[in-house]
Amino acid sequence: MKFHIWTIGCQMNEADARHLDERLRAAGHEPCDDPREADLVILNSCVVRRSAEDRVLAKLREALAWKRRRPGRQVAVMGCLVGRRQRDVRRAAEELPGVDFLLPPSDPSELLAALAAESAGRPAQDRCGAASPPSDADGRGAPVRANVPVVLGCSRACSYCVIPYRRGRERSRPRAEILAEVESLVSRGTREVILLGQIVDRYGLDRPGEGDLADLLRDVARTGVSRIRFLTNHPSFLTDRLLDAVAETTNVCPHFEMPAQSGDDEILARMRRGYTAEEYRRTVARVRARLPHAAIHSDFIVGFPGETDAQFEATMRLVEEIRFDKVHIAGYSPRADTLAARRWPDDVPPAVKEERRQRLDELQTRIQRELNAPLLGGEVEVLVDGRDERRNRWRGRTMLDRIVFFQDARHRLGNLARVRITWTGPHSLIGEPADLPTGAGANAKGGAV
Repeated sequence: MKFHIWTIGCQMNEADARHLDERLRAAGHEPCDDPREADLVILNSCVVRRSAEDRVLAKLREALAWKRRRPGRQVAVMGCLVGRRQRDVRRAAEELPGVDFLLPPSDPSELLAALAAESAGRPAQDRCGAASPPSDADGRGAPVRANVPVVLGCSRACSYCVIPYRRGRERSRPRAEILAEVESLVSRGTREVILLGQIVDRYGLDRPGEGDLADLLRDVARTGVSRIRFLTNHPSFLTDRLLDAVAETTNVCPHFEMPAQSGDDEILARMRRGYTAEEYRRTVARVRARLPHAAIHSDFIVGFPGETDAQFEATMRLVEEIRFDKVHIAGYSPRADTLAARRWPDDVPPAVKEERRQRLDELQTRIQRELNAPLLGGEVEVLVDGRDERRNRWRGRTMLDRIVFFQDARHRLGNLARVRITWTGPHSLIGEPADLPTGAGANAKGGAV
């Protein structure tokens, strides 16, 4: 059987898609890039914002029309559009007629069981053979960069966030299970792993005796993987033990994804973030005192219910002051079930949200341009994790997650390579190769870029 997985949304969704892809391949099924050639199309959904949900529903209409044109085709929907609660699954079944499988986030067991039963009833000669590795793998079947969930779900329930309602309560995976997954990925060619959790700093708090995220990072570092990242951080749970583990472990990237969401205390309180703007500033100062070269990324929501011009200006001041290495910005989007959607009207006009988003984006673009400009003429080390075929160039990332493009006739996928920077922009760098491909390992982080 041929299958096609379409994924939208967060890195947790990407990890779920990889896990399902690997299990389908192991069962003898064959992936295909073109959904029109598939026997099964799986839509891995996101509903964090209305725009994402609209894209999922549009893709689902295409898939159901595709199914009607050829009897025997099947459509599955997995992820947050389905949710984990039984009432959400029942609601999805009512609202999505024609879908063959409704799969909760991180749980494709119903689909796998059905396919196994179907395959067991077919003659051996009709079953698919071994499939080729993914296109971003180094040839041994695993991607160069792989997302590895370590904390599933979330129990914090920020007032705007639908994740606790769709992915369930917070639960840490057993450390032995995580390490086995990382070791398997490394043995098949993965060079970088990203440990994922909605609040990754809370890893292990629900599993006494498992250790915390700092312990997990040190264990993963011993697997031989070249680089380790982790996200998302929460200012209230980022411990000194974690900072020490990052500082003392050479293959852990000093890169923190720490959403602020707003620079105004009243908005932060209504968001139920659990800190003030000043407390956020102190957390950033603590990170930079222990890791002066660390990259700090953040997220912001503009146009939260009731946000005034003055409150938005507080966010602008916070971004100007901290000078983040990267920022993700979104206009507020009310989501069903959340406290914000139930309690407050979505009263900031769309045009005002967009104007604020653009202003914040312009400020952050200027800051990133200024932060990247001093790298011109210098050398950086990148892990080559992909290729821009249109422009015939390789793509790599530095330890601090700066994206670098360079041209080289040699095969570089999966290599750590040194690149001399010849152009800097706010969102990426361009350079030329300054070395031959290198093996595993990473620089000490004192001068990481």
